[in-house]
Amino acid sequence: QVQLVESGGGLVQAGDSLRLSCTASGRTSSRYTMGWFRQAPGKEREFVALIRWSDGSTSYRDSVKGRFTISRDNAKNTMYLQIHSLKPEDTAVYYCAGRDGESITIVDKTYDYWGQGTQVTVSS
Repeated sequence: QVQLVESGGGLVQAGDSLRLSCTASGRTSSRYTMGWFRQAPGKEREFVALIRWSDGSTSYRDSVKGRFTISRDNAKNTMYLQIHSLKPEDTAVYYCAGRDGESITIVDKTYDYWGQGTQVTVSS
């Protein structure tokens, strides 16, 4: 059973930086993709960024390019999302997700495993 645990959220001010972490356990496949999604109040969950574990290939939502950086630490089985220049519109619950296979997909329904979410609140 794959488990994903996020951490690193909090209340910050606009312009601040934050790093979210997602640690995976129980994973047996060596080929998988992990991603970050977020859901703001009253809105649909949306794709933020993803990383293919084997080669580190990444993909980002257009609106976060240049401010968000996704990365992974193989030794720690941990994925990160570094966020700079936070904006109030970044306020959301951020979810870590994983899927077996290496297809680059931004569709949340194709992800098999989900963390519990971590709240990021950005004050203006």
